[in-house]
Amino acid sequence: MSRTIILAVVIIAAGAGIYFYTTQPDPTPAEQLQSATQDAAEAVNEAASSVTEQANEAASSISEQASDAAEQAGQTATDLADQAGDQVAALATQGQDLLNSWIEDGSLTLDNFDYDTLVASVQESDLAQNLKTQAIQILDDIKASPETIATKIQELSNLLSGQ
Repeated sequence: MSRTIILAVVIIAAGAGIYFYTTQPDPTPAEQLQSATQDAAEAVNEAASSVTEQANEAASSISEQASDAAEQAGQTATDLADQAGDQVAALATQGQDLLNSWIEDGSLTLDNFDYDTLVASVQESDLAQNLKTQAIQILDDIKASPETIATKIQELSNLLSGQ
């Protein structure tokens, strides 16, 4: 019996729904326009929300990428500065070693100046080209004016020891 009651209620509800739907008057053009306007406004709001969300995600992604790139650039700059410092120290050591070898073998003293040997050793060294050029210029100055040897040895020492 409960099944028949439920079935009767369902049939009555369906009938009432059909009656309500069929007796509704067609919407007027103004109502149709209002409904279309509301639908369009809702679509625009949804699109704007979507665009805003996508823009925020893109900005966040770009910000993260820029931050990562800046961090990597900073680390690279630090690494390059460390390498440059190591290279400068190595070049200063090479220059000092070259000067010490000249003094030890007697090719550069106040009493002895072996221009050809000194120039050859500068050219064969691992010094940077600008240091080689400056060192050879100082050696040329000593050759041209032997009385300046004491001053020029000090200049060579300053140049080759990185002072």
